[in-house]
Amino acid sequence: MRKRRGRKAKRSRTGIEKWKSRARWYGLPVLGLLMGTWATLRFSLLAPDPPANPENLCEIFREHTVWYDYASESEQRWGTPIATQMAFVYYESSFRSHARPPRTLLWGFIPWTRPTTAYGYAQALDPAWQEYLQANGEDWFTVRTDMEYALDFVGWYNYLSHQQLGIAFTAPRNLYLAYHEGRGGYVRGSYQQKPDVTDLASRVQTRAFRYDNQLKTCEQEFQCWRWYQFWPFCG
Repeated sequence: MRKRRGRKAKRSRTGIEKWKSRARWYGLPVLGLLMGTWATLRFSLLAPDPPANPENLCEIFREHTVWYDYASESEQRWGTPIATQMAFVYYESSFRSHARPPRTLLWGFIPWTRPTTAYGYAQALDPAWQEYLQANGEDWFTVRTDMEYALDFVGWYNYLSHQQLGIAFTAPRNLYLAYHEGRGGYVRGSYQQKPDVTDLASRVQTRAFRYDNQLKTCEQEFQCWRWYQFWPFCG
């Protein structure tokens, strides 16, 4: 009896060791494949299309209602009004999740390098994005192609411009100049020699004010749109 039990126990241990060996051999590649598939779906294939009517903020949020939640959360956290955030994204990327600056051309016809590292909805540059990640303790799931983090980045950057440069959150033009030129460039007045940049900043402000007026007519729609949100605890 003892010999039989010993043999069974030995076979059992051998079987367990085989399964452990197989799990180590196949587990990591399978896990990597699953994570790669998830990341592709999460950050690329499932990226929403740009809104059909980007001229009207009410229509933008009716098409992508969760964007209102993201912008509202960013406003509560950092202070930049919803309409200003969305005006920034309008001019930075036209609401395209994977937007990048067009490549330069080598010898006039060969696609070459891009002029900057700007990427995503907010066209955040690599150094500024890394600073944002470090300052907010974000992880590798935090990407520039996700509207949630793009709007939070815009809010965070404008918060620093407000704190360090004294730019009011109600001054979209100056906030955008600091955003486009960098806070150092804003202090040096680099934009003063760039009429195209100052013109763009003025257009950002005009759109921000227009978006704000539009939002006032429809914001209540988006404050209580989830099944668990109801008056008087929202809106």
